[in-house]
Amino acid sequence: MDSFYSTQSYAITDLRSYEPLPDSLRRTSLVMRVLCFLALGRPDIDDHWKSLQSEQAFETVRSRLCSILASTITTASVLLAISGVFVSTASPVSYFDYTSPVPYCLLFISLMLAVIAMLTSGSSMIRWLHADRHWTQEQLKQGDYLVLSYLLSIVAPIFFVVCSLNCFIFAMLIAGFSSQSMTCRAVTALWLITYAVNVGTIMMEAMWKYAASLNHAGQRQ
Repeated sequence: MDSFYSTQSYAITDLRSYEPLPDSLRRTSLVMRVLCFLALGRPDIDDHWKSLQSEQAFETVRSRLCSILASTITTASVLLAISGVFVSTASPVSYFDYTSPVPYCLLFISLMLAVIAMLTSGSSMIRWLHADRHWTQEQLKQGDYLVLSYLLSIVAPIFFVVCSLNCFIFAMLIAGFSSQSMTCRAVTALWLITYAVNVGTIMMEAMWKYAASLNHAGQRQ
């Protein structure tokens, strides 16, 4: 998410039609800045507002968001199918029992979150496919809860998919560490280390990009 919206791509050809950023979008809380970063790749909505000044830039943004939502639906479908198989069938091997209470509960939660992710992704995609540039501008001008719902329509599907995936992973980790087989425990430990390294790398990179984006936004102001 290095630069989800490139400012250079949104050159305003007709300066007379350019609308400055409304005051309601300049005053943002910490929660709003975090949501902007997660949804738009920037801690402010300034670049996204520029993308609403021309039809071509708006179409670029809409196609990218629809692509992300389509990938989210695909991921949620895979999680739904896998979690459904694990929830509805018994373990084929005795040394890896995922039907014990805690792993089974996590698998069921993963299944439910995958369903929610599919529903929210589908509704958000329908919203973006039928979105109008001027209607979107008017919605954002209102500020407050309308902007919050606007950003959540992008972030929420990804959030539910990530939660579903993590519930599934933790269910497998608990089942693996509860196994009587030393080989299964060793493989699970290796999986846990790999998981922790990947999550740590993603979090550090996200924090660095967020700090860099804040610094960039401060320099522009």
